[in-house]
Amino acid sequence: MRSLNARWIFVAVALLAVACANQKEPAEKALAQLDSVVASVRDDAARYAADELQGVEASLSGLKEKFGKGDYKAVLAEAPKLTAAVDSLKSTVAQKKSEAEAAMAAATTEWNALSADVPRMVDAIQSRVDILSKSSKLPKNVSKEAFDAAKSGLESMKATWSEASAAFAAGDATTAVAKAHSVRQQGNDVLQQLGMKTG
Repeated sequence: MRSLNARWIFVAVALLAVACANQKEPAEKALAQLDSVVASVRDDAARYAADELQGVEASLSGLKEKFGKGDYKAVLAEAPKLTAAVDSLKSTVAQKKSEAEAAMAAATTEWNALSADVPRMVDAIQSRVDILSKSSKLPKNVSKEAFDAAKSGLESMKATWSEASAAFAAGDATTAVAKAHSVRQQGNDVLQQLGMKTG
């Protein structure tokens, strides 16, 4: 009887080993596929869906740990759920990337207009400041305090415009546009200080 029990135990262990071996290959394949898909979307996901990526990465790491421990059944059971999460991540990334590209295109169009208008404004202010600086007397509608403030504002405008141009050159049209609007608003204030017509 003892010999018979030992034989059955051996058979059971052998069957379990076969079952595990049969599960290892599909588990390994599922894991490799998930790993590949996550790798392909990782860079964009880090930019557009960092929190969602973090969750997917944690789940993937957990599956790899279970695979390493030989728990292939758990890997196969949990892989579909992670696959759905990865698909959701890809969808989120695609949507946010598309929105960002649309916003960038709109900002680029706006920048093209601002990059023509704002330098003209700066040049006009610079010309007025140069003329008044050489004049022995300021116009009645321009106080010394206002003139000093205008000169200071002009220098600030130039600095901010340089930042805007650098941002656009670096591919950040949104920041460039925001800074350009700031320059134009400041320019309107300076124009008033100089007694000039605002645009």
